[in-house]
Amino acid sequence: MLAVGLTKRYGDLTAVAGIDFAIPRGTCFGFLGPNGAGKTTTMRMLTGRSPVTAGRLEVLGLDARVAMRAIKGRIGIVSQDDNLDEDFTARDNLIVYAGYYEVPRAEAEARADELLAFAGLQDKAKTGVDKLSGGQKRRLCIVRALVNRPELVVLDEPTTGLDPQARHIVWGRLRELRRSGVTLLLTTHYMDEAAQLCDRLVVMDHGRILVEGEPSELIQAHAGGGVLEVETDVPPREAADLPAVRAAAQQTEVAGDTLLVYTADLPAAEALAAQVPHRSYRVRPATLEDVFLRLTGRSMGEEEAEEEE
Repeated sequence: MLAVGLTKRYGDLTAVAGIDFAIPRGTCFGFLGPNGAGKTTTMRMLTGRSPVTAGRLEVLGLDARVAMRAIKGRIGIVSQDDNLDEDFTARDNLIVYAGYYEVPRAEAEARADELLAFAGLQDKAKTGVDKLSGGQKRRLCIVRALVNRPELVVLDEPTTGLDPQARHIVWGRLRELRRSGVTLLLTTHYMDEAAQLCDRLVVMDHGRILVEGEPSELIQAHAGGGVLEVETDVPPREAADLPAVRAAAQQTEVAGDTLLVYTADLPAAEALAAQVPHRSYRVRPATLEDVFLRLTGRSMGEEEAEEEE
């Protein structure tokens, strides 16, 4: 998959501002960003739900501007919402959906049984969708997107609202898909999910790509190895100017009444803690959330207005 100068405009609003990326087949590639960053618009162009305004976009080797019908037959989409048909059982949801891709009935039935087993839902085959748990519905949504044996699966926040156990089950199924050679495109607000699943990712803001790389590389490059979070006895910005902090810090950020100090490693963060007047503190490894905060000036939980679609 390849994008060069990919652009999307809605009137005077530029939602995606000439971005470039290349996604190797068989990898999991993540798009991270706050609401309004342009990631959802990018996904819509990739899946043919919104036309490209300018630039080059190739999906599965085909030009998305002229061959989207062919592309759609080779991709699967897992939307953020559970848009299953509650009038049908779990198995019938898969069989009916396969009909949209003109899969013969006998093949669709066999494929439904195979996918239910893959999702660990074989004992729910005859259960109505309204009787399934949230985690079971998400797994059913994922395997429904596989009825046409897609080469590419686009997942829009696939584990939103799930408890930790259900999230880990979904992660396991997605890893199996990637190992089988399916390319995964992922948007998520969970930084641990991106770190667990993505081979590479981009962080977007205001329609532009800020950085791209492997999760571990981005953490080391933009947040260091250790973080000191300290509630100081003096205003956080004054604490950031302390000689000990300036000597040890790669970067500092103020979040409310907390000073975040990014250091080369955990021992450096631990050593610094004793030199900063504080009411409380904690030392932890740097994460993708720290990368996001440093690049965009806010955490993933701080949202701007929704992007115009």
